[in-house]
Amino acid sequence: MDSATDTPTDTPTDIPTATPTGIPAGAPAHGTADGTTGIPVPLPTGHRVRRPVTADAPAIHELISLCDTQVIGKADMTLDDVADQLNEPAFDRDRDGWLVHDADGRLVAWAWACRKGASAGVEIDVVVHPDAQALTGGLWDTVTERARQITAGLGHDHAVLDIGLYREDSGKRAVAAARGFAPATSFIRMLADHTGPVTAPEPPAGLTLHDGTAEEVRRQGHAVQQAGFAEHFGFTPKGFDEWFADLDASASTDWSQLLVARLDGEPAAMLLGTDMFAGDENCGYVRQLAVLPAYRGRGLGRFMLRTAFAADARRGRAGTYLHVDANNSTPALDLYLSVGMRQVLAIDVWRRTV
Repeated sequence: MDSATDTPTDTPTDIPTATPTGIPAGAPAHGTADGTTGIPVPLPTGHRVRRPVTADAPAIHELISLCDTQVIGKADMTLDDVADQLNEPAFDRDRDGWLVHDADGRLVAWAWACRKGASAGVEIDVVVHPDAQALTGGLWDTVTERARQITAGLGHDHAVLDIGLYREDSGKRAVAAARGFAPATSFIRMLADHTGPVTAPEPPAGLTLHDGTAEEVRRQGHAVQQAGFAEHFGFTPKGFDEWFADLDASASTDWSQLLVARLDGEPAAMLLGTDMFAGDENCGYVRQLAVLPAYRGRGLGRFMLRTAFAADARRGRAGTYLHVDANNSTPALDLYLSVGMRQVLAIDVWRRTV
């Protein structure tokens, strides 16, 4: 998750009604501790563990929605979000994910670990049906061990595990604390409501806007984002090809919503809007927003935000979302409040180094 203005910004892809998919014949009743197939504890009678495939997205979405609704009162991921997670280039479905079905074929648990570029960072999550809480410990151990394997394969002698937890999720926070995780930062979900047309701002003198349908603009957007996010929590450097592939794999990415601001012909700021919240809430989403350090303090972040608000209103969107790191070194939260955004949700990142 991230968000910026005269600061860096970006968001978690920085995650989460169908019939559960079938279980392959011969799937093991329990796994081993080697991180290859299962979880390192015996499963209840009749339960099976296997790897995910793309066709599992509806069942995973149903499970996540059930768990989210119990915690925050509504589903917080769309089916497209889950499909994006399964198709994330950094996620190896054959090694990094686990599904557990009960004796009736119902999906009761979903766990995964996903590398952050070539760094020692690994994002994890464990989602367990309320009726299957006995699976929780084994799955947390499994994703932790897989995180160690991922980073060891990248040449690191440690792994930094991050998990995003809703502030209201006291149960999952207690599990994280018991396993040595501690709060590292908080991301605040902000919303600007659009109840009618929004007037686009006048560009500052010497500023021109360019959209991401051209490769040159995408490359400039990448360069600004990398430089603007360099001091941001959890930042992992990415070359253009990896950055582009990660975003292009998402069903919500629309490159026409990438804007690069050039000041006197030089790239100075970028904003990437996506359709992540379009399907379920009819809202736009600012996934990445960054201003180069040399150009901060000139109101470019505010200009880019107001430009995005006006564009979303023209599309008929009810609002525009973004996430902001509450511990950001630049006063991003104050900026968002100053342009009329309001806080709607808090997601805390808990971290453990192993």
